[in-house]
Amino acid sequence: MEILMSIVIGILFSSAMYLILSKSLLRIIIGTALLSHGAHLLLLTMSGLKTGEAAVLREGVHSYTDPLPQALVLTAIVISFGVTAFFLVLAYRAYQELGTDNMEQMRGTETND
Repeated sequence: MEILMSIVIGILFSSAMYLILSKSLLRIIIGTALLSHGAHLLLLTMSGLKTGEAAVLREGVHSYTDPLPQALVLTAIVISFGVTAFFLVLAYRAYQELGTDNMEQMRGTETND
């Protein structure tokens, strides 16, 4: 299962880098969201994909699941959702003011293509 998750994480990271390096602001925002999802999966995969009982330690329990990675990833999901929402509002406002979502035109550099 770890091999499959590693392949999925690699695909997410590579597609996120491709989108982040584009000129469109909306594609950059989608790329950052994909990058955060890849990081979440990486954290869960590094902590070990194991099944066990609940994380209540009592007498006679030999296998349990560590709740810390899930708690960290849930917190990171909420933070990345807030950052993505902020980026979308910022991009919408920039599009209203400048009339474009092209990063080259937002910088003010002229392209002779």
